[in-house]
Amino acid sequence: MQAANINLMLAKQSISELKHLYAHATDLIGRADDTSVTEGRAIYHRVFTRGARIGAAGIDPVIGPDAWVDVVLGALKNYASTQHLIGTQIIEVASLPGANDIGGEATMLSYIQAWHSTDDEVWLFMGAYHDKLTHSPSLGWQISDMMLEQMDTDRRARTGT
Repeated sequence: MQAANINLMLAKQSISELKHLYAHATDLIGRADDTSVTEGRAIYHRVFTRGARIGAAGIDPVIGPDAWVDVVLGALKNYASTQHLIGTQIIEVASLPGANDIGGEATMLSYIQAWHSTDDEVWLFMGAYHDKLTHSPSLGWQISDMMLEQMDTDRRARTGT
């Protein structure tokens, strides 16, 4: 019984880390320089399955991490800086991988506040990610389906540097 609890805690920690990596990669891609985009793309390939369905409010879903890099780059390239903050995370593990490390399914709800700035404006996006995850022996936990829900937004004039 105790080993099962430890395995569940380890799975939840691994799953949670995916969204932290995702936020970091998104900010890298938002820098829009070749080195940062390449680094962010590599992280997305760790976070998402090759055939992941990825979408956001007002954006048709795309398939795969490379297609999502294109969406993110198009959305963020005109901002001077971005910061994606992942808050509350609720992870439900439906099944852990079996003895042969095959299988495993989970869902995750993560709240986000994302700040985007230009020289004269700050845009705050508040939302929630709804993720489905799978586990594979070679790559561990990955997001197979992600949808970003917009909850609120705020635009403000920049008042400082």
